[in-house]
Amino acid sequence: MNFEKKENLTLLCDFYEFAMGNGYFKVGLKEKNVIFDMFFRSVPDNASYAIIAGLEQVIDYMENLHFDDSDIDFLRTKGIFDEEFLKYLKNFEFKCDVWAIPEGTIAFPKEPLVIVRGPVIQAQMLETMVLLTINHQSMVATKANRIVNAAEGRPVVEFGSRRAQGYSGANLGARASYIGGCLGTADTLAEKIYGVPALGTMAHSWVQLFDSELEAFRQYARVYPDNCLLLVDTFDVLKEGVPNAIKVFDEEVVPRGFRPKGIRIDSGDIAYLSKEARKMLDKAGYKDAKIMASNSLDEWTIQNILMQGAKLDSFGVGERLITSKSSPVFGGVYKLVGIEEADGNIRPSIKISENVSKITTPGFKNLYRIYDKKTGKAEADLITLHDEKIDESKPIELFHPIYTWKRKTFKDYYVKPLLVQIYREGKLIYKKPTLEEIRERAKNELDSLWDEVKRLENPHEYIVDLSQKLWEVKDTLLKEHREK
Repeated sequence: MNFEKKENLTLLCDFYEFAMGNGYFKVGLKEKNVIFDMFFRSVPDNASYAIIAGLEQVIDYMENLHFDDSDIDFLRTKGIFDEEFLKYLKNFEFKCDVWAIPEGTIAFPKEPLVIVRGPVIQAQMLETMVLLTINHQSMVATKANRIVNAAEGRPVVEFGSRRAQGYSGANLGARASYIGGCLGTADTLAEKIYGVPALGTMAHSWVQLFDSELEAFRQYARVYPDNCLLLVDTFDVLKEGVPNAIKVFDEEVVPRGFRPKGIRIDSGDIAYLSKEARKMLDKAGYKDAKIMASNSLDEWTIQNILMQGAKLDSFGVGERLITSKSSPVFGGVYKLVGIEEADGNIRPSIKISENVSKITTPGFKNLYRIYDKKTGKAEADLITLHDEKIDESKPIELFHPIYTWKRKTFKDYYVKPLLVQIYREGKLIYKKPTLEEIRERAKNELDSLWDEVKRLENPHEYIVDLSQKLWEVKDTLLKEHREK
């Protein structure tokens, strides 16, 4: 059940959106229909793929778009808005069409993640929240998945709420981490709101509060004999922590008919300590006791300590996950790509830059994923014009949109459209999936990628190309601008 209070976030919007909206209104463009794309240019951490998350919160925002009296009164104090424009906002009625790729879908640079078509004032106004929401959760979900992959099947728990950027960052970060593959979170509220399993046992303060570490472990085991996982690094892991844990397992847990869950190491040379602790636990008859590691971990530290032979069964990952510390920005952008003419035709629009990576792809678009029939693996993505159809009975040739001599032909393939319609003329027509369904989608999507695409270092560059028709539209606009 979702317990989250629905806030009115309509004013969570860059001020220039309202300034432009007032301008559009005054020059007679309030009903002008346009098309905006949201996409990203590169993946954090130099990775090749991203996991998209945050669409549910975008929908919640759109469902609650309204301007109450206090909003209008506040905007009036700015002194730049026409009263007729404020009246328009007061009577605001959402009329946009929206398409998006579902949460949990794997995406790649330059692909349309969200497409908005509708009156320019409304479509423009959505920019901030669409970017804020999808950028943040996609960043965390992607980072979480890299960490989960590095753990090689060992469970990862998100421990980062105390280091998140604000309480919404903690709650939504926990949600995104779960989509990315984490087992659960330390954030209790995230379970109440979103259903992400909340997990945890003890802190160093528990151990320090008692007269001795042994007594602290003993008291904890008496309270939780069926869930006894002890934090063993408050003083000395190998001389005190593990021996005391074993003693308590022997005297408090096993006699009550339970098996110990294990130990957690939160500091020191985790690779070395885990190997030595494993020997001690095994010798004492606790081969089934797990060893969990925490303490400023990320995909690189996890990969390194496992390469060193660390004997670890699970990980708690905090600040470097919840903030995506190594690459804390998911650079999604929201760009105008089309303008609807009076006859209903779409006039493509392009933004040009001397920085080639910032040149946009114009037009009203669709997105397809090409799969190999024999392996079921994703081979390439194709961005097309919105009304293009792909004939799967014929070979399809893809070419690099910049280095056009780079070409590849697919014969035994099938395609899947990735974009689904969310809103039609302002009405929600999409059934929001559960968090478990989103998480399962992400897992299945990742299974469809070749391992070479998912590796941490020098991943294979996944093919994302434009259809011939779309490439011609873009090329024509570029040539027209060069000739001016």
